Amino acid sequence: MFCNQKAVAQVMPTPSFVEAFVERSVKTFPTSRPRRERQIAFYGGSFTAIAPKDQRRYLESVRPALLSGQIDSIRISTRPDSLDHEALDLLQDHGVRTIEIGAQSMVDRVLSLSQRGHTSQDTTLAVSRLRERGFEVGLHLMLGLPGEGEEDFLHTLNRTIELRPDFVRIHPTLILRGTRLETLWRQGDYLPLSLEETVRWLEGALLRFEEARIRVVRVGLQPTAEIEAHYLAGPYHPALRELVEGELFFHMAKELLERSHGTFDAAFSCHPRAVSKLRGQRNGNIDRLKALVGLRSICVRPEKELEEDVLVLRTERSLESIQKQDLLKHGNLG
Repeated sequence: MFCNQKAVAQVMPTPSFVEAFVERSVKTFPTSRPRRERQIAFYGGSFTAIAPKDQRRYLESVRPALLSGQIDSIRISTRPDSLDHEALDLLQDHGVRTIEIGAQSMVDRVLSLSQRGHTSQDTTLAVSRLRERGFEVGLHLMLGLPGEGEEDFLHTLNRTIELRPDFVRIHPTLILRGTRLETLWRQGDYLPLSLEETVRWLEGALLRFEEARIRVVRVGLQPTAEIEAHYLAGPYHPALRELVEGELFFHMAKELLERSHGTFDAAFSCHPRAVSKLRGQRNGNIDRLKALVGLRSICVRPEKELEEDVLVLRTERSLESIQKQDLLKHGNLG
């Protein structure tokens, strides 16, 4: 309904192409030790929805690199209703270790309106089967699907956390040219989330997953020429996670300033990797904070000793600190 495969994937390569590509790629791997885990990923569709004989051909095409130790394992992406025991036998026998499931939502009404063709129970069952077999499990989630409100998205977050995947990917629903969703949008039957709404929903999602110790490995779609060529409407941003992280640090800084009971000058300290998040895009957070509480100046000092989720405020009167998770405890979001 909402996926234009031309926009998100290239032409499906042949197994022989994959084999040749892997042979060329492994020659470029660095030889230094220790090395990171090396995986081959089959993305761009539902791997286990293609014919078993074709799955086997693709998996056999990378088997030499797996047996030689040049790669460590394989990952695939697929639908939750395409993971029966026979499919899992095939994957396990051919070195697949990581399986990413396109759950999208855990609300059946939303899945039906989005014509996903599977249910939330399919996702629950798939995760259970994967856990029993010892696979690493990832879930793909979307927000702003047809018929989805913020309460629906919160339900999806809660159910996802209960399932305890190893990691998640989240991206907002976009309207792409050539999809059923484009028709609904042009008819006035679907209204995408605004970028501001999306950032607000994602702020809570990142905090909740962080609290549950579930990795969020991607927020938003990878920017590609194909996506930009087919994009029509919706909360698209090439650095969506950066926007969300920036809003979290804005709220942290705002709470610290409110605790300080008024000041003319403020000096914030944070980990060097958090400086850009605190400043925001084009220094936007600094300008907003100055205007919000009438500050004369704001200084940002990097301190390697601080954790990346901690912000410290020094004023002429006090010293205050806050962690990202405090925003959940205090309800100080949006």
